Amino acid sequence: MLKDEDRIFTNLYGMHDRSLEGAKSRGHWDGTAGILAKGREWIIEQMKASGLRGRGGAGFPTGLKWSFMPKESDGRPSYLVVNADESEPGTCKDREIMRHDPHTLIEGCLIASFAMNAHACYIYIRGEYIREREALQAAIDEAYDAGLIGRNACKSGWDFDLYLTHGAGAYICGEETALLESLEGKKGMPRMKPPFPAGAGLYGCPTTVNNVESIAVVPTILRRGAEWFASFGRQNNAGTKIYAISGHVNNPCVVEDAMSISFEELIEKHCGGIRGGWDNLKAVIPGGSSVPCVRGEKMKDAIMDFDALREVGSSLGTAAVIVMDKDTDIIKAIWRLSKFYKHESCGQCTPCREGTGWMMRVMERLVRGEAEVEEIDMLFDVTKQVEGHTICALGDAAAWPIQGLIRNFRDEIEDRIKHKRTGRVSAVAAE
Repeated sequence: MLKDEDRIFTNLYGMHDRSLEGAKSRGHWDGTAGILAKGREWIIEQMKASGLRGRGGAGFPTGLKWSFMPKESDGRPSYLVVNADESEPGTCKDREIMRHDPHTLIEGCLIASFAMNAHACYIYIRGEYIREREALQAAIDEAYDAGLIGRNACKSGWDFDLYLTHGAGAYICGEETALLESLEGKKGMPRMKPPFPAGAGLYGCPTTVNNVESIAVVPTILRRGAEWFASFGRQNNAGTKIYAISGHVNNPCVVEDAMSISFEELIEKHCGGIRGGWDNLKAVIPGGSSVPCVRGEKMKDAIMDFDALREVGSSLGTAAVIVMDKDTDIIKAIWRLSKFYKHESCGQCTPCREGTGWMMRVMERLVRGEAEVEEIDMLFDVTKQVEGHTICALGDAAAWPIQGLIRNFRDEIEDRIKHKRTGRVSAVAAE
């Protein structure tokens, strides 16, 4: 259990003052110039030593990602881009940082940009986040007025500009290269890689794209030391993490706790247990809607980190934990996700453009039980043809929930088809 003094986000619930004065009183912007004075190499080495892995879903080591940026400029500027698109269904952690603790993000942007030799940083915020944008922009204005960013930021001799750009609400723009396309004013469609953003990103210049939480924890890690951060969680799964728990728990919440906490402890301590007790737990989606669901009995003892959840056939993703009890029509729930991915596919790659619609239509029939049992295998086969055959991971995101459903709840799908055959329509069949 994480102690209060070890929490990085001290105003996650907006109980305190989110202004610059309030942030300073909680220890932010403390000695920032001193951190910058230690130099780029030191900052990047500390980030590597801390074991921080990207908090946006993929879990790539943050310090390593930063080290891919060119050490010397070839005449092109470098950029940091912060991905605040947060469109993954179930995920609502970054919005709490931006509206209640925005100065953690702004200070992190300054330090991270300095470490990558970038004089400018863009924060790309999702279209629906109107109030979050206002709070974040107000905090940016405060930081400019106080001389913390802008020319000679924090009196460090480093010039740094921070821009906030509002998206238009497209899920695909959460993919880093589609986000860069959108930032440049083009249609949000993923780019082929290579070239990777570190070689040719925003406006063809070296760019690193990081998640809000990944950047917001940086100042605290550097102030308290990499060893402190690495002391939480298991090997290769270090640090604290914001979990967003929704669905059938007694009190859904967003909470910061240590990595590698057990699922049972997370739910009992912070959410007051499962609705109707642990015997009523049917399934859990542990990392946002694009990761496969896990059966309740397998999830109870699971550990919440990147490696452990891979072992139970899922992923930590963004740590958006969606809990489903036995009242849930799991087939209908997964159909709803397949409808989302069909709607949000940008249409650039044929397997995703055609496959997401096809998968959704088959799922629709499975919900009603109006399918053949053989079609379950056919559907699984199609998810395999979509997965891994697209430019970005949206094809995988559309395939994995359906694969999780078929692997874990095949008996339910078959029962529904058989019930329909015998004329006894299941009570939970979709309308």
